[in-house]
Amino acid sequence: MASRRHGAPSTTDARDRADRRGAWEPKRTTIADEMAARPADLVQRHFNAETANRLWVADITYVRTWSGFVYVAFITDVYSRAIVGWQVSRSLRSDLALDALEQALWSREGPFDGPIHHSDRGVQYLSIRYTERLAEAGVVTSVDSRGDSYDNAMAESVNGLYKTELVRKQGPWRGLEDLEFATLKWVDWYNHRRILSTIGYVPPAEYEASNNREQVLAEAGTQ
Repeated sequence: MASRRHGAPSTTDARDRADRRGAWEPKRTTIADEMAARPADLVQRHFNAETANRLWVADITYVRTWSGFVYVAFITDVYSRAIVGWQVSRSLRSDLALDALEQALWSREGPFDGPIHHSDRGVQYLSIRYTERLAEAGVVTSVDSRGDSYDNAMAESVNGLYKTELVRKQGPWRGLEDLEFATLKWVDWYNHRRILSTIGYVPPAEYEASNNREQVLAEAGTQ
């Protein structure tokens, strides 16, 4: 089954697995804060959700450009694998992660009924501003317990697809501006046209729309 639409080359499940392995880059994009009181790992490597907005995973990756490294933060809804928030920045110390979170909160609209936000132990995700914003929005914080890639495997998988399908394919990159615009287009394509085998060979947006219709019909049938 092809993993892309509109005449783009197909990608097999084996390629998807290779993409996920390629997500585990050697460069550190988050710095573990060993002194901070860490929230519990509420996920324990079980990346499953029965509905949208029950479990989000977040991570940061990097891209080498002619003007230096650029960092990209993604937040993904585990239910449909949709990217619900993202941001690009020249610095890890900026509001990179927080801006991606704000986009996720805006795009998903809320109010939220205790969804889980899972990330690694990076200082960006354990900062007071970030955790307070999660609490303010009614989102529960979860942080990996072991500190390896498997603890946040789904977020790493998205990073791998991004690197394979955009960064390596269309690079080299001049700097932040052209990468940011290309990332915008890739996220839109990924959410609306990229077929994912893990959700039944449909794009994330189509998967959510289809299941929302089924839920409405089921609720109507019980009335």
